[in-house]
Amino acid sequence: MRYEIRVDGEMSDELATAFPELKTSVVPTQTVLYGPVDDEAHLYGLLVRFQSLGLRVAEFRRIPD
Repeated sequence: MRYEIRVDGEMSDELATAFPELKTSVVPTQTVLYGPVDDEAHLYGLLVRFQSLGLRVAEFRRIPD
């Protein structure tokens, strides 16, 4: 499964290294991360990482493979 995650604001390069399995791009007012998510545990682990780093997830959606 592949997911696209949008977080508010522009993430620093340092913050992006907390998500080595995801690619990042910046659009106006948001950072978009995308890539494979192995299973439900991985999905919840990503959400915990976002929360622990103080990032606000604006959108989280599955995208076609």
